[in-house]
Amino acid sequence: MRPENQSHVSKFLLLGLPIRPEQQGMFSASFLGMYLTTVLGNLLILLLIRLNPCLHIPMYFFLSHLALTDVSFSFVTIPKMVINMQTQDQSIPYAGCIAQMYFFLLFGCIDDLLLVVMAYDRYVAISHPLHYTTIMREGLCMFLLAGSWLLSCVSALSHTILLAQLSFYADNIIPHFFCDLAALLKLSCSDTSLNELVIFTAGTAVVILPLSGILVSYGLTGASILRVPSTKGLCKALSSCGSHLSVVSLFCGTTMALYFSTSSGKSNDTDMIASLMYTAVTPMLNPFIYSLRNRDMELALGILFRSNNLFIQ
Repeated sequence: MRPENQSHVSKFLLLGLPIRPEQQGMFSASFLGMYLTTVLGNLLILLLIRLNPCLHIPMYFFLSHLALTDVSFSFVTIPKMVINMQTQDQSIPYAGCIAQMYFFLLFGCIDDLLLVVMAYDRYVAISHPLHYTTIMREGLCMFLLAGSWLLSCVSALSHTILLAQLSFYADNIIPHFFCDLAALLKLSCSDTSLNELVIFTAGTAVVILPLSGILVSYGLTGASILRVPSTKGLCKALSSCGSHLSVVSLFCGTTMALYFSTSSGKSNDTDMIASLMYTAVTPMLNPFIYSLRNRDMELALGILFRSNNLFIQ
């Protein structure tokens, strides 16, 4: 170990986004607006599902948990980034950095697994409509949700425990706007081969396999849709999974962009832009996609507005 190394650091410094000082105020206001839009949009989805009995079905049960996860996912990184821009204090305590990394991995993994579960739900609804309520019973829904949380906790906790065993260089500057696992490993002066092995193994379990599951589910769903004889039935089937397919496409696109920007050794700026899309833009757009492309959500939103107007009058 070199003299400038140390086994434990008290804090890290987050360099943040490559923004000029005179533009910090404008960008911090923009990111704050995006964060508030994410919170309000997803809370609106939760409210609509809670108040409308017609939405008390498995599809919207999983959607409500996806909305809650998106709010939590944004909360992990965006507020800290905005505060750093405003105060010009880029430091984050060691414990806070480890905690931020843990919750980032946790909610990102849950997001991924929930999309797989929702893809399976749409497959059952379209391919086996007569047996939908029998297959997607409450017990199975709770099992799938609990399994998503359990796998995500195990994955995030394994990375966190292994990272906590590492030693770091005294030069503890993270060229990112949050405590990214890959960036932290680059700062370590310890052997990170075990960490990289766990990243590869866990990545296969919580990224590659879920993505394969989504593709298989929608492949089977597409085959079932093509067998629908009537145009009305075809339109209904497409409408049923259109919003979820849009979210999956957006999520997978940003995930793959982040993965390739990291693995190909591109610049930190490219990595941060991909991360920003993944952590801020995608959770913000999800409520709009589900509201604009989903007839049930549009009807529930209309009922809510009409009820409020009657109450005001």
